[in-house]
Amino acid sequence: MPLLVSRGRIIRRSMTCLCLTHSLTQTHNPFPSSLHNNRNSLFQFFSAILRPSIRPFSAKFKGSSSALMANFNADSVTYLTQREAAEIDETLMGPLGFSVDQLMELAGLSVAASISEVYKPTEHGRILTICGPGNNGGDGLVAARHLHHFGYKPFVCYPKRTPKPLYSGLVTQLEALSIPFLSVEELPSDLSNDFDILVDAMFGFSFHGSPRPPFDYLIQRLVSLHDNDQIDKKRPFIVSVDIPSGWHVEEGDVDGTGIKPDMLVSLTAPKLGAKKFGGPHHFLGGRFVPPAIAEKYKLVLPPYPGTSMCVRIGKPPQIDISALRENYISPEFLEEQVEADPINQFRKWFDDAMAAGLKEPNAMALSTVGKDGKPSSRMVLLKGLDKDGFVWYTNYESRKARELSENPRASLLFYWDGLNRSVRVEGPVQKVSDEESEEYFHSRPRGSQIGAIVSKQSTVVPGRHVLYQEYKELEQKYADGSMIPRPNWGGYRLTPQLFEFWQGQKSRLHDRLQYTPHEINGQRLWKIERLAP
Repeated sequence: MPLLVSRGRIIRRSMTCLCLTHSLTQTHNPFPSSLHNNRNSLFQFFSAILRPSIRPFSAKFKGSSSALMANFNADSVTYLTQREAAEIDETLMGPLGFSVDQLMELAGLSVAASISEVYKPTEHGRILTICGPGNNGGDGLVAARHLHHFGYKPFVCYPKRTPKPLYSGLVTQLEALSIPFLSVEELPSDLSNDFDILVDAMFGFSFHGSPRPPFDYLIQRLVSLHDNDQIDKKRPFIVSVDIPSGWHVEEGDVDGTGIKPDMLVSLTAPKLGAKKFGGPHHFLGGRFVPPAIAEKYKLVLPPYPGTSMCVRIGKPPQIDISALRENYISPEFLEEQVEADPINQFRKWFDDAMAAGLKEPNAMALSTVGKDGKPSSRMVLLKGLDKDGFVWYTNYESRKARELSENPRASLLFYWDGLNRSVRVEGPVQKVSDEESEEYFHSRPRGSQIGAIVSKQSTVVPGRHVLYQEYKELEQKYADGSMIPRPNWGGYRLTPQLFEFWQGQKSRLHDRLQYTPHEINGQRLWKIERLAP
């Protein structure tokens, strides 16, 4: 086991989870022997360490979290040496009273929170966490538990289990959640087919030397994912905990042949090697740095927004828009599988969007054209669907209402990103009956009814305060529960004359099935045709 000299003392190190959970499983005595014999000296020592007059590292930032981040200079972030990281851990678990399991819990939660900030469980739900034998691996075990509760489907590869009670307890917690453990031999030959995210929690900041089996093999598996990139194949994203396994803590990926993570979650403060990180997402986790440590190490770290356990370090990378590309992986959408009636097919897809938990699956882009020939689009919400068409509601004096009075035709576009699907509908539009509009208006929450009166949609407003003031006045006027009169506001119904169902596919060979009406023996039927992608 490698040794570390810290504050004139020799401390045995293990593979750790980084600054948050250094491998000090026993608390070392950080005090000079004289302090043990002098209560006044001991009191003075603690007073110096924990003095409340020391300003927290983020004390100079005032205002909202977004304002804090806007005012923060990302280039000023402090990066720690290996020795500084070890010293901070020793202090945290010495005079500052943290335990290793407490820090590990905070670290794992920070990793899980960082992942959820970028990769949503509906799109990237299958996660393999590869855990090493030290505290870095412990962070990975904790993260897997939190990811399960966040709605992901985690798997764990933990080939060299640590027999200490802390780690055994973490394993028991995961087993109680029925989270699968996979041996190295059970891992699929192609990780891309079975996982969306790979969490690298093998080695922390105090690991030295070359990785030994099976971790050398596992690291190479992660490295090879970049070597084997294919245009028509999605690879899993790699998330490294504090330091990509195999990197030099201070010099980074020295020879350029190491893991190239898409996300790095630094803990407590980033290590010097993290300066070589070139991926798109660098987060900081471990929201607990006390003023004494911030002052001693002159830490400059970004303020955490709100109640979040993580914060992005620096700005998101500049993206070449022309290079943005998604290779859709979807089931085939075939003519012989679809409903003969497009309304029924729409309902099936809409039910799928609901079951997938997509946000506002009834959101649709409504496009209209006025007499000037200029098209305009806006997002509205579908509020009714029957054999006669699609219904939405709006102010009858809005721009879309004016354009529909001049040209009573429109198109609707639904897009369900999580399913790689969209539906386009075109046809004539007419107002629904006053009775239908009245019934729907009074079914809405009273606040929404008052809001419809306040909003003279599409007109110029001097400021938000004007809307707020009128809203408060009307709220008081109808505080007795009396009926709120419907303003010049109501519904429209689009009667479909064309449907197009789009399903994203690999290599841009998308499925597009178009429905158009035609009559056979006086009966209105729908003709289904495949369009080129």
